[in-house]
Amino acid sequence: MSTALYCRVSTVKQDVAAQVKMLKDYCSNQGISKFKIYSDVGISGVRDSRPQLDLLLKEVRLGSIRTILLTKLDRLGRSLKHLLNLLAEFKNRNVRLVSIADGIDTSNDSPMNRAFWQLLGIFAELEREIIRSRVLGGLDRARASGRRLGRPVGAGDKRKRATSGYCLRYAGRDKESRKLGKRSPTQGVD
Repeated sequence: MSTALYCRVSTVKQDVAAQVKMLKDYCSNQGISKFKIYSDVGISGVRDSRPQLDLLLKEVRLGSIRTILLTKLDRLGRSLKHLLNLLAEFKNRNVRLVSIADGIDTSNDSPMNRAFWQLLGIFAELEREIIRSRVLGGLDRARASGRRLGRPVGAGDKRKRATSGYCLRYAGRDKESRKLGKRSPTQGVD
């Protein structure tokens, strides 16, 4: 195996099927028949460490991967520093990186191609920061309007609970009297 297909989606509600199809179609058109798919689902591109990306990088370092295919550069990462570090590592290990939608192929190592790669990384990071600022702005507006954020406090019913059952249950005379569940009216009485 020398070709890896890498896919990533940020939430578990999303699906990598469209990315996989695009990558498989590219492989078919290029005559690549042997490849392995790595996909991280529900993991942000901001994180440098992702389970499937880490596995892919481990195999790159072992020398078993020569080409990495992506649908878009932002699937690999949304941090310029991380992208540049990965690009440098791939270049040092003679690993070809192809981003289909962005039209990037690192086997064509020209100054224009490197500049284009860096610009795309900058825009991926900019997009992430814009999304982050919108989310934070939405949270600020919700707080200003009096909405409570976070998990609901307490249980749904507000009945007063006696603590004596808790004390009797866990003070326990024997293992059977410490079990949770319904208690008989005579259980725990001296």
